[in-house]
Amino acid sequence: MKKNTSEARKYRADMNERILNSGFRDFNKFFALDNKAYVDGALNAKTKELMGLVASMVLRCNDCIFYHIDRSIQEGASRQELMESFNIALIVGGSIVIPHLRYAFEVMDDIFAESAK
Repeated sequence: MKKNTSEARKYRADMNERILNSGFRDFNKFFALDNKAYVDGALNAKTKELMGLVASMVLRCNDCIFYHIDRSIQEGASRQELMESFNIALIVGGSIVIPHLRYAFEVMDDIFAESAK
């Protein structure tokens, strides 16, 4: 990873703050809608984050992959749950997902190592 997990989280938070305080209200509306999609409902938040992870891997967005792995782990996802989600992304997306699978493993290992400290 080019940034460690703390740097990636800080960058995301800082940039989101800039965006949300830009005065352009449509950004705030979208962010609120996105946030509400991942709260507990008929599906729990962990399941929704894992679904977001699969979509992010298939869409090949490393920033999104980082975010959903981080959130999934915060919601209690295990390595096995993450790897099963990675596998679904690989099956759905095909071989083009492999570089993002490498990235996902790196992120998963870094976040679990960080939380073990």
